Amino acid sequence: MIKRMILMLVAVTVILGLIFGYKAIGNHFMNEFFDNMPMPAASITATEVIESNWTPTTRAVGSFVAVQGTELTSQASGIVTAIHFENGQQVTEGQPLVSLDTEVDEAELARLKAMLDIAELDAERLERLQTDRNISESEVQRARSEALQAKAAVDARKAEIRKKTIKAPFNGVVGLRQVNLGQYLSPGQAVVSIQSLDPVYLNFSLPEQRLSEIRLGHVLRVRVDAYPDRVFEGSITAIEPSVRQSTRTFEIQGLFDNDDEYLRPGMFGRVEMDLGDSKSVKVIPQTAVQFNPYGNLVYVINENDDGGLFVQQRLIRTGRTQGDLIEVTEGLELGEQIATSGLLKLRNEAAVKINTDPALQPPADSAPRPANQ
Repeated sequence: MIKRMILMLVAVTVILGLIFGYKAIGNHFMNEFFDNMPMPAASITATEVIESNWTPTTRAVGSFVAVQGTELTSQASGIVTAIHFENGQQVTEGQPLVSLDTEVDEAELARLKAMLDIAELDAERLERLQTDRNISESEVQRARSEALQAKAAVDARKAEIRKKTIKAPFNGVVGLRQVNLGQYLSPGQAVVSIQSLDPVYLNFSLPEQRLSEIRLGHVLRVRVDAYPDRVFEGSITAIEPSVRQSTRTFEIQGLFDNDDEYLRPGMFGRVEMDLGDSKSVKVIPQTAVQFNPYGNLVYVINENDDGGLFVQQRLIRTGRTQGDLIEVTEGLELGEQIATSGLLKLRNEAAVKINTDPALQPPADSAPRPANQ
């Protein structure tokens, strides 16, 4: 019984040993096959490091505002008796826009003028009597004071009447009126907006790192969505002296001529500004760079002894960008060939083949424009 048990255990051990041995040998040869199996060449696109003349520029976004613009309101109350403008009309400084009812004020002014006449006549009469020393100096002064008070009352009433004719405070374009004939206006109620459109301001902000590079008079180039094929030029007229603590940015204001009135207050503008003279730089497409926390790298294409191509990783230092291109300050030389697409399937020393199909080439434009621009 014991002998049979021992024979059975030996047989089981041999069988299991054969199974595990076969499995181990199979894994060994399979791993050796995959380790030595030649990797197929990865298909990539490529370009050379080129030289380009770049002018240092900076970009920002801003909004146009009127040099002068406000919403006119009524200082006095009353019924609207006349509207002297059309919606969207060009108006001049001092031009009447809206008139309110002044019938009661005119009647009150007539009464005050009559009282002024009496007060002045009384003062003149007492002055003549004073020369004959028939009255005291105090009575004459009292009469003069009453005449002056009467004149002040007349002037005050005239001012109230003038307030009931709302006039344009400057040359500009009025918007849509917010009042109607016969409507009762309360003090402070909006009447119409007025905007001065020529010239216009553009307000935008830049990070504090740019503060030392910005100067009054710098030329600004702006594009707006309403006129995508046109570039508007202006210049910097004011720089905010302080930097915002919350955003670490500072405000800049530019002035733009606008005689054709294409630019309107509230418009969104894309600003571009040159910061110095142009200089020669080495540039590559941004698609050729792998941006990593430990550094930016590219895959440089080399040729082996058999004429095949392979890539090598190389760390580089990058600078400014313009459109699809990026400046290389360290790590590459002019004329070196680098991979521009397919980077995710590459590794160091990987074999590659270059696809020259123009349709597959990544964009490499220093001033790209979207199709809808």
